[in-house]
Amino acid sequence: MSLAVLSEIEKTVSHLPHNEQLRLIEQLVHHLREDLMVSDEVEQATFESQLAAMATDPEIQNELQKIDREFVATEVDGLEN
Repeated sequence: MSLAVLSEIEKTVSHLPHNEQLRLIEQLVHHLREDLMVSDEVEQATFESQLAAMATDPEIQNELQKIDREFVATEVDGLEN
């Protein structure tokens, strides 16, 4: 949005009574928070979907098995619960 448009909006809002300006700000904050919550939920769902895909990926499963084999000696050294 251009600076001219923002300036025009600010000028228009400044002509509103203070209670209407406050109401407008509260509505804007409310909408911004809703948008952020939706965005966070989408990001979380995407992350979980990617994690699930990784968990079923044969290459990743093979790599995890290799790591398990590398650390098997550590598991039997008595340090594990």
